[in-house]
Amino acid sequence: MNAPQIIQRANIREGRPHPLGATWDGLGVNFAIFSAHATRVELCIFDSGGEREVVRYDLPEYTDEVWHGYLPDARPGTIYGYRVHGPYEPDAGHRFNPNKLLIDPYARQLIGELHWSDELFGYTIGHPDADLSFDERDSAPFVPKSIVVDPAFTWGSQMRPARLWEDTIIYEAHVKGFTKLHPGIPPDLRGTFSGVGHHRSVDYLKKLGITAIELLPVHAFVNDRYLIEKGLVNYWGYNSIGFFAPEPRYMATAFGNEFKEMVNHLHAANIEVILDVVYNHTAEGNEGGPTLSFKGIDNMSYYRLMPDEPRYYINDTGTGNTVNLSHPRVLQMVCDSLRYWATEMRVDGFRFDLATILAREPYGFDEGGGFLDSCRQDPVLSSVKLIAEPWDIGPGGYQVGRFPPGWAEWNDKYRDMIRSFWKGDEGRLPDLAARFSGSADLFDERGRKPWASVNFITAHDGFNLNDLVSYNDKHNEANGEENRDGHDNNHSWNHGVEGPTDDPEITELRERQKRNLLATLLMSHGTPMLLAGDEIGHTQQGNNNAYCQDNEITWLNWSGMSREGRRLNAFVRKLIAVRKAYPILHRSRFLRGEYNEERDVKDVTWLTPAGDEMTPEHWDDPNAKSLGILLDGRAQASGIKKRGSDATLLILVNAHHDVVNFTLPSVTEGKRWLRLIDTNDPDWLDEVRFDFGHVYQVTGRSLLLFVLGHDRLSRQQREGVGAILDITEQPDIDD
Repeated sequence: MNAPQIIQRANIREGRPHPLGATWDGLGVNFAIFSAHATRVELCIFDSGGEREVVRYDLPEYTDEVWHGYLPDARPGTIYGYRVHGPYEPDAGHRFNPNKLLIDPYARQLIGELHWSDELFGYTIGHPDADLSFDERDSAPFVPKSIVVDPAFTWGSQMRPARLWEDTIIYEAHVKGFTKLHPGIPPDLRGTFSGVGHHRSVDYLKKLGITAIELLPVHAFVNDRYLIEKGLVNYWGYNSIGFFAPEPRYMATAFGNEFKEMVNHLHAANIEVILDVVYNHTAEGNEGGPTLSFKGIDNMSYYRLMPDEPRYYINDTGTGNTVNLSHPRVLQMVCDSLRYWATEMRVDGFRFDLATILAREPYGFDEGGGFLDSCRQDPVLSSVKLIAEPWDIGPGGYQVGRFPPGWAEWNDKYRDMIRSFWKGDEGRLPDLAARFSGSADLFDERGRKPWASVNFITAHDGFNLNDLVSYNDKHNEANGEENRDGHDNNHSWNHGVEGPTDDPEITELRERQKRNLLATLLMSHGTPMLLAGDEIGHTQQGNNNAYCQDNEITWLNWSGMSREGRRLNAFVRKLIAVRKAYPILHRSRFLRGEYNEERDVKDVTWLTPAGDEMTPEHWDDPNAKSLGILLDGRAQASGIKKRGSDATLLILVNAHHDVVNFTLPSVTEGKRWLRLIDTNDPDWLDEVRFDFGHVYQVTGRSLLLFVLGHDRLSRQQREGVGAILDITEQPDIDD
């Protein structure tokens, strides 16, 4: 290891043990880093390019397991890293190696890329003692460096959108994939936070109608070595190395405030920002992984190790290591990170990757575990949107419906059931009704609301919508794993041909199935989540695990949008307009189908095609694939015991392959039915009315939505119809 010429300087002061990280106070910078087992910590300062170490200081004080010091001459822009001394005893769980430059866990910004080299490892690659050996080479030339930042930013008068959960419509997107090929965004901004915040991006999202954009991981992350060696990258970003720093590759400028500018522009359009966060593991892998930060700072504290063999890591994540949130300082780091993004960066919510791990104590999943309790009692975190991916690969990892009040959860039961129903699988009506009405069997307890179920048909992980209706099997050969990776049970159907086809009948059926799936999603109780690109017919060429594809497979092709993609985009905008116009589609009460004698009404009535109420015999018929759903706007809308005043809606679903005749039911206080949506006829622009008792021939594999009409349409009905009629086919993406 080549030490800098100046090893010690007298102008470092004691500083304070808090806050952790590098904090600029207007006069100098306080440096503080936690390590319970280190014997010495060196602060290394680099030149303005982050290439040469120019000075090194011993942090002079150690208080409550925090090493700290204050540099009065340091300023924002100072580039630094740490070297941490202590025992190198892997068998005891310690992996200190001061030859390895370490990233500050609290760094607000990073400079430089990780360049894979054997010098990054605390042990000597190829040594017969493997990770028990000790490597003396300097890793500084190969590792990103930390930067001191000035947090000052002028937010202006723009307030947070503060959307109600029941009004939320989420759009899951990748910073680069969403903007890289957008013709309306300047080339130098594509693939960056500035691209997402560009007015063409924001205008598109606003016109689409979504209320929140959920960004795939934007914390600083690392490309896996095995991917680089295959000419691939970690595109999704689920490989974090810095929980406070935005990913440098998404920055068009050298200033961390670029992320804040993006948030400000989205908030100005009343769009919330939700971050997909990865606190369950880090990029350092297992005992064979590199030493980049946490492993060299205090391996035994930051990671869950095997109790009887602390050389090895507990791997509930499938990535090699598991972050130890049972340790109070590690829990503090995660909560500090969340508060930082929620307050300093003004993020509106978080989706937690493999969230079961965060609630896992040494004895297993615990709804009253430290992390969940911390979120519940924290005045900041309890006020933002919290979304769990409620599973991991560890024991008892599947916990859908088990998270505490205040949390929403990805509902994979909804995904699988809706896919299966529209594919035509038998015996699905009872589960369809349960999922459509908010999944009360999973979430209706302790005051939780339907919004706790985040409903989705597709997400970044798995087939996207176009491929769901175009492929029976995954086609992941481009990932370099001989198509072994990715899920095999996708509930997908190619409708007769695997992949692209020129057959007009197959094409039309696929397009109708897309509309069926999207209409079901946006009419179901719960919080709907759309995958970016589904609304324009983007294809990933059958790849259902595109985590390493930073190319046209994952970049949305705005300029090459087909005629079908434009029609689908207009249809999705209609669906969102309908959902917004009719609150009965997203009430904060579960649909129960029980008769309320006091108000002489049922909130939902399930109907046979004959217009009669479903009986147990109908529900138990495995061949039944058609259902009517009558949502009565007079039903109680909230905890206040009075009749509702919403419009009454009728939804007809037919997953049968042929026409089914539906008798339109008679409803008290109405005159006729006005058709709003027909997935077999998505382009209609005229009001079409039908009398009670009319027998409507519902096309095979289609969905319809009607609103109850009176002699005069109510304001809500007029607004709903008007919102649909105002939507044109042309999305705002072209130059």
